[in-house]
Amino acid sequence: MSDIITKLNHVLNERKHADADSSYVASLYAAGIDKILKKLGEEAVETVIAGKGGVRDEIIYETADLWFHSLVLLAHNDIDPQLILDELDRRFGLSGLDEKASRSKE
Repeated sequence: MSDIITKLNHVLNERKHADADSSYVASLYAAGIDKILKKLGEEAVETVIAGKGGVRDEIIYETADLWFHSLVLLAHNDIDPQLILDELDRRFGLSGLDEKASRSKE
């Protein structure tokens, strides 16, 4: 797993026990899943808008925000990011159409 993802995951899990006034992430956790999901949705929309605008630096910045808030969601649900990387690895080399079809049969 990427060093930065590992480091972020560690910090995000530490923030679960922090005072909401001391940390942005702790304040998200304190506000609950709806706040986390709202923020993730906002970041997804901002990433789409940046993608549409085509400005490279904006795409990078907004994608970083999106990934960060996705990691917050994973940590909130006690999901290790390595599981996501493992799932991407499992899909590597598969046709996207075949992979999607296999999920609809489950």
